[in-house]
Parts: sequence; structure tokens; C-alpha cells
Amino acid sequence: MSSDLSFLRELKLEGKNLGVSTGSEWFGSEDHGTFASHSPVDGRLIGNVFKASRADYEKMIGTAERAFPIWRQLPAPQRGEIVRLIGNKLREFKEPLGKLVAYEMGKSLQEGLGEVQEMIDICDFAVGLSRQLHGLTMHSERPQHRMYEQWHPMGLVGIISAFNFPVAVWSWNAMIAAVCGDVTIWKPSEKTPLSAIACFHLMHDVLRAQQVPEGVMNLIIGNVQEVGEPMIADGRIPLISATGSTRMGKRVGEVVGARLGRSILELGGNNAIILSAQADLKIAAPAIVFGAVGTCGQRCTSTRRLIVHESIYDQVQSMLVKAYSGLRIGSPLDQNNHVGPLIDKDAVQLMQAALKEAKAEGATILYGGEVLDGEAYASGCYVRPALVEARADMKIVQEETFAPILYLLRYSGDVDQAIQVQNSVRQGLSSSIFTLNLREAETFLSAWGSDCGIANVNIGTSGAEIGGAFGGEKDTGGGRESGSDAWKAYMRRQTNTINYGRQLPLAQGIKFDI
Repeated sequence: MSSDLSFLRELKLEGKNLGVSTGSEWFGSEDHGTFASHSPVDGRLIGNVFKASRADYEKMIGTAERAFPIWRQLPAPQRGEIVRLIGNKLREFKEPLGKLVAYEMGKSLQEGLGEVQEMIDICDFAVGLSRQLHGLTMHSERPQHRMYEQWHPMGLVGIISAFNFPVAVWSWNAMIAAVCGDVTIWKPSEKTPLSAIACFHLMHDVLRAQQVPEGVMNLIIGNVQEVGEPMIADGRIPLISATGSTRMGKRVGEVVGARLGRSILELGGNNAIILSAQADLKIAAPAIVFGAVGTCGQRCTSTRRLIVHESIYDQVQSMLVKAYSGLRIGSPLDQNNHVGPLIDKDAVQLMQAALKEAKAEGATILYGGEVLDGEAYASGCYVRPALVEARADMKIVQEETFAPILYLLRYSGDVDQAIQVQNSVRQGLSSSIFTLNLREAETFLSAWGSDCGIANVNIGTSGAEIGGAFGGEKDTGGGRESGSDAWKAYMRRQTNTINYGRQLPLAQGIKFDI
């Protein structure tokens, strides 16, 4: 199926593509080299993108700065109408964009289509939000005074996204920021640049038809030196939302914090599922397998540790070896396959190094881990997902490897022991317990239970609805994106006090007569 690349034409992608857009205008240097996007599915060159220069960056920032005063004055429901129309455009092109995401990133076609559906869903959410940017009213301690708070647009918002969700994470940020009155600057991963360019081609007609000021939504594709570092250090951008590795997030947090800017950090996860002795294994099995091998283990919410009560450990191990042996590995555009490729050969090498380290620490590879060869795997990016019997205190288990490796860990005591094992890593994104015991479930969700930003009962770690705020604690960065009241991070809070009386009483009863 990968030989049919007609979706590239539908999305207006060319062999060489400019790397900067300010909404409906494209520009960019053509003498700073290119990013070549090769599909991990079959190794074919999809297209090239010209790398933006520092001059391109400055031109884009200037356009964004001029757009903000205009955009923030547009009533929020009218901004929401623009987002609604963008959502409709995504509906119209869901299939070709989903195919591109699958082909450029390597996730299954169903996951590619699901990622575009997330974009559509967040547009719908943002449209409703545009009429619900509520503040609070408070009773003043001073007579004939009224207090309230309101929320104002922040300004320029930088969005740095990762390759594993090449379009959805941008939309989580950009659509919420848009209805809040902000303008956005998107720096996507250089590993999946064409998916980002396709999104801006789709928006072009909407933004132009609605006479949206140039610079409200911006895209820039460039390297760290010319774009990435200047962006996070730029005092003209009060908020940076960054999704990616913990290492990257620490750099962003350090630089943005040094200039007293704000950052939303959604970083790595070392996510665990606890299988209680009272787990329903029938529903646990598909959650574990999809969580561990979906997107070839390249989700920040992928299941990486399985903490199993000793009374069911052997049964679970046998169940998983059988399930893994039935996985179909191949092109993600073939919907009969379960597992596609890793993003590139570097990721393959990282997986092999992790397995080697696990064995050196005494772990046992129960199944898989091989790099696959043959005509169907010619890109060199296909691996067999691995099941590894390990201990919680192993160094490699404490780390996140962005690959389909699932560590099986035993516990023998009560649920408190399992929770302690789960919380023993530096990351704190997603977590899950399978149990039919109400006390165990409620303990897991209590203040002394899971320390993750996401805690689920009887569903897996992977996959999240846009209605809830997404993110985690500890080395995951503490940021929240998408639903709930995550919109507040994209705005500045203002407390207002109005005196409608004829005197000036001071707070706390202070007397000051002149």
C-alpha cells in the first residue's frame, strides 16, 4: 500500500518545500540545507524541507508580533469560529493527513487517523471553550468594593513538538491558544516535517478566507542553532510549550526560567501497569499489549513496566509470550499488521543497547528484541517487540527507552508494595492498575497512591481523551496540555478591585489619614 502516495498530492506536498509559514504566506531560505524526510515504513524519500535561517526566524517573529494586537481584540467566540472552520477542514482531509502521519512517522494507519481525529476533537473543545473563559468573583473585605479576576491573552506562544505525535500535540496547544487570543509559533520535529507542512497547507484557505491577520499561526522548521535555541531564549515569547525527552525539557526549562518566562513541559514517561491478584486478565491483556507495542513503543504513555503479583505471574508471562508471538509486524499502512517500524535506525540501535544493558544487569529476555530483515523490512527500522523479565532496581528499568520493551516485575505483598515499585522511577506521566478490589483501586488513586499525572483503573496507560488535562509530574515536567482548565496556562490572570463608594477604606483595617 505504501506505493500509493497520492495523498502527498492531495496535501500539496512537493519534492522540495519551504520551511516557514505565517499562515497563508510561505517563505524561507533555500541556501541553509534541507531536512530529508524518509519513511521508516519502506525507506523511501518522501520529500525535502528547506531549513529556516536566523533571518527567517526574525521575519516570522516580527509578523507574529504585529498580528497579536489585532488578534487579541477579536472577541473570543469569533476566534472560536476560525478554529471551528479549521476543524472542518481537518474533517475533510482526515484520510490523506492520517495516511501521511502513518507513513512519515511509522505508526499504524488507524493510529494516524486517530491522531487527526484528536485534532478535530480539540478544535471542537476549543470552540466551546471560546465562550467559557471564566473568571471568579470574590467578596471584598472593604465596604462598597467588588473583586473579580479575569484572564487576558498571553502573547506569543512557542510550541515545540516531537516526532511521535507529529500533528496532534501542536493542535492541543495551538487551538486552545488561539481561542485564548494568543498567536503561536510551531517548531515541529525535524524527523516529521512534512506532516506539519501539510497542516499549514490545509489551514491556508481558511485563514485567508476569514481574513485572519498574517502571523496568528506560524510554522518554522529549522535546526537547534538557528531556530530552537533562539526560540526558547527569546523574551518576546512569554510561553514555551515543549513536548519531548526529559533531557530536552530540562534545557527548555532552564533557559526559559532564566528569563522568567513560562514553560509547559510534557516530557518522558516510564509508565507502569499493576496487575493485582484480583485483576481481570481478559481485559488486562489487550491493554498491556497495545500499551507496550502500539506506535512501536514510541508513545510517551507507552507501557514500559508490568508489575505483577506473584500469584498470577507465571500465568501472565505465558499469556504475554503467546500474545506477542501472534503479533503481525510490517507496514503500518496494512491494517492487518499490529506493529510498524521505529522512527529510524538510531532508535533501533538505542533499543538494542538497552536490551544489551538489561542482560548485563541480569535480566532475561523472554521473547523478541530482534532486528528484522528481509524485503518487507528493507528500511532497517523494524524490530520484534521484547518481553524482558527484570527487577525494579535495575538501572535500565529506571530509564525510559523509546522502544517496544516491556519489563515484567514481580511483587509479593499488598498493593502498597506494588505502588511503591511503580513510584520508584523519576518519571511520573501515566499509570494504571487492574483490579476488581475496590480498596486496591481507591488506594491507587489516593494521595498516597500513584504519583503520576494520569492514573487509571482497569484501562491501560496509553491513550488519553482530549477532555482531560494531559501531562505528568517529576521528570515528566509538571505541564498540562489539552482539556480541563489547561487553557489557563495560555493566559495571564488579572485580579481587579473596584471601589464604587465615596470613601477609601484600606485592606486589613490600615489607617492612613492625610
